[in-house]
Amino acid sequence: MTEIELRVKAAQATLDRFKSKPLKYGTNDCVRMVAMHLRKLGHRVVLPASGAYTTVKSGLRELKARGFANLAEAMDSFGFERIAPAAAVVGDVLMLPGDSELGSMVIALGNGRVIGYHEDAKGACTLQPVEYAAAWRVRVV
Repeated sequence: MTEIELRVKAAQATLDRFKSKPLKYGTNDCVRMVAMHLRKLGHRVVLPASGAYTTVKSGLRELKARGFANLAEAMDSFGFERIAPAAAVVGDVLMLPGDSELGSMVIALGNGRVIGYHEDAKGACTLQPVEYAAAWRVRVV
């Protein structure tokens, strides 16, 4: 399989897994979704136990306990290349501005669309954001 085929397969598996799962911090959220996606692409990701955080505030506390001020710092720790959000291709990870200092992570599907959680959706869904905070090129290993 080519790299792009592997990226598409990983993104589709992630969407299939999270599309019917309502947002529940610590169990079904953008961090867990991106972690699954990264694992599908061959990266090792260690997260707190499921349910270790249940709110944005407790999630931020878990991040800070691991030495990160926010989700962007945690993503940077993997060594992924920062890219312009407009350069994202299927399988890359992007960060959207959020209501809290955490932000919100999503996975690129291509053509400006992403997989992510939205307050008006019952589970993760396909979105077309209009603003981005950061983006990372995620290679298959």
